[in-house]
Amino acid sequence: MQIHLTDRQQHILWATVRHYIATAEPVGSKALLEEYRLTVSPATIRNAMNVLEKAGLLYQPHTSAGRVPSDSGYRIYVDQLIAPDETLARQVEQLLEDRLKKEDWSFEALLQGAAQILATVSGYITLITMPQTRNTQLRHLQLVQLDPGQVMLIVVTDGYETQSVLMELPSPVDASEPDAEIIERELQILSNFLNSQLRGRSLLELAALNWSQLGQEFQRYAEFLKNLLAEVTRRSQPQASTQILIRGVAEMLRQPEFTELQQVKTLIHLLEEEQDLLWPLIFESPEVQIIGGIPLPQGKRATVRIGSENTLEPIRACTLISATYRQGAVAVGSVGVLGPTRMVYENAIALVEATADYLSEALS
Repeated sequence: MQIHLTDRQQHILWATVRHYIATAEPVGSKALLEEYRLTVSPATIRNAMNVLEKAGLLYQPHTSAGRVPSDSGYRIYVDQLIAPDETLARQVEQLLEDRLKKEDWSFEALLQGAAQILATVSGYITLITMPQTRNTQLRHLQLVQLDPGQVMLIVVTDGYETQSVLMELPSPVDASEPDAEIIERELQILSNFLNSQLRGRSLLELAALNWSQLGQEFQRYAEFLKNLLAEVTRRSQPQASTQILIRGVAEMLRQPEFTELQQVKTLIHLLEEEQDLLWPLIFESPEVQIIGGIPLPQGKRATVRIGSENTLEPIRACTLISATYRQGAVAVGSVGVLGPTRMVYENAIALVEATADYLSEALS
């Protein structure tokens, strides 16, 4: 649901979130007026906060208390009201360069050192996945017509392993019965296109196909092929047994949000015993686009999951921020921080992205 806020409402939401992040105390109009020197009356601030509360962006934990940001309020704050702190990003990249010597360390030792530095600087739990070293190359792709309207994509890798995905062809615009011989010829042309674009590339690069090279007369197949390749990519994702390096648990448990013993126990159990559940949330590569022939992530590089956006119960009161690190164009691992939703987002996003950039450079 789209929520339209005026400039004043946006500014008061920004100030409310900033104040709550700093104090962990519900925020009232008087505190905002004194701290941010707003040039409006307390009544105007209260009216704006009422509007934000009705929109579901703020709430009152108690009737007589001030307001607290909701997960939706944090989402607008992150997506519309802040940007990553570029100065901090440069500082942490320099810190990683100074503390960790790429030429002297094994990559695993670099990961461990980077995880500890990130946990210390951020004050949150750091999660870094080990790199996926298996870089399977594509040898051949073939589209085969089975029953009328059904097509199978067969993928053969350099190790002669095969994968197959079955999918319905899109119906013709004029609803006519498709001619099997014409479909067969078109599927062979599409197979040739896929092989010319993807042979010798990694399975994880399937999403980076340059669709502008597909002839105009075959553009009706583009969405169909994208869905086929997305399914192959999904099946080729690394298994959840890959190790996750975890640092900074003690630092984060000092936060006031983690005072309940049972909550702490379930969080620790997830981190220590159920990493297979955590893995898909951390290692989630953003969609890629082709810019100048090079696959690049679309939009923001970091993935931010706030509170109830997390599917795992032990971290539904937390925010998980992650970004992939790469070997060339291929995402091979991920850097993340896990903290309370009352997080300094512009700092945390900058720290995660800078660490991911450092590891990508180390791998290259």
